[in-house]
Amino acid sequence: MRRTLRWVWIVPGLLAALVVTAGAADKTRVDQATKRVEQGAKRIGQGQVGPGFAEMFTGIGHTIVEGAKFSGENIKEFFTAKK
Repeated sequence: MRRTLRWVWIVPGLLAALVVTAGAADKTRVDQATKRVEQGAKRIGQGQVGPGFAEMFTGIGHTIVEGAKFSGENIKEFFTAKK
């Protein structure tokens, strides 16, 4: 029971950290990956541990990749706009 409660706090913390780093521009791919993490966490809460973990960790991977792409584009725009 305590492990489930731990994930209830870890998942929103990860989501908040990823959203803060993503910025405020068009971030639909990051949002889609974030929703996948949320859906996986909900499945874990409903007792579907195996499929829930698979979906959640896949979503985390996609969120990291898309967040990095998005952040890279924002940094590139920042430095090219200064010229």
